[in-house]
Amino acid sequence: MSKHVVIYTDGGCRYNPGPAAIGVVIQDVQGVKLATISDYIGQGTNNQAEYRALIAGLEKAHALGASSVEIRTDSQLIAEQMRGRYKVKDAALKPLFQKAQILSHRFQSFCINHIPREMNSEADRLVGLALSGYGERRATSDSPVRQGTLGL
Repeated sequence: MSKHVVIYTDGGCRYNPGPAAIGVVIQDVQGVKLATISDYIGQGTNNQAEYRALIAGLEKAHALGASSVEIRTDSQLIAEQMRGRYKVKDAALKPLFQKAQILSHRFQSFCINHIPREMNSEADRLVGLALSGYGERRATSDSPVRQGTLGL
């Protein structure tokens, strides 16, 4: 397992708030897919789903033994809050932000980058699958993709 991984994250919901889901793709530096997550997480907002995707990606990368992570997200808000450039004003996002911060400190190196949505198409596809009730049926890691909620 590569010690450095790239994690694409996306979260979304139908309506806002509404039924929410996350999509995560974890790759090594050569672009080889190590794991995916497609998970329906219940009711929430877009931003809550974005944070839940980040948290799930960090947890999975840690479980895979990564020591260095680069997050790629199409959520400018999440990227800037994690960098400390934007304050977390939404009370519902504060515990998610705090958990993501704690998880990010598990790694020797952590960075988060905002990318255009079109560069995040696979994670976005996984969100759509989970919202459609199908989930990702072909797990690319040693453990199956979870269907259900992610606990805090």
